[in-house]
Amino acid sequence: MKKNFIILVLGSTALLSSMGSFAGPHFGGDDDSRGGGWQGRNFDRPDDENRVRERRMREERGVERLKQHRWQAGYVMPQHYRGNGYKVDYKDNNLPKPERNEQWYKINNDYILINSDDNSIIRIMSF
Repeated sequence: MKKNFIILVLGSTALLSSMGSFAGPHFGGDDDSRGGGWQGRNFDRPDDENRVRERRMREERGVERLKQHRWQAGYVMPQHYRGNGYKVDYKDNNLPKPERNEQWYKINNDYILINSDDNSIIRIMSF
């Protein structure tokens, strides 16, 4: 029984590892020496300017979505805002002194008090 199990495992391993040889054609690079590209078809690729413009538009849409975010006490602050660029000093902004393990952040003209341990929102002040 043990021999049969080992043969079964080794056989299935060999079969699964050989499946990589049945993969589709390689698409890396612009080598047209094999018949003019993928199956002889000429697909238009966006040039660098289009790629840059599309990426910029995606980023702008993402920023607009983040600006529309509604903050509520008890929610967890998104990872994107946890950097030092959003942290503010409470003295400079006339905010109440935070307790231990708390930090003020300024996001979209809102001051948000965050618990540093679990990144939960404690208080929101809009100015």
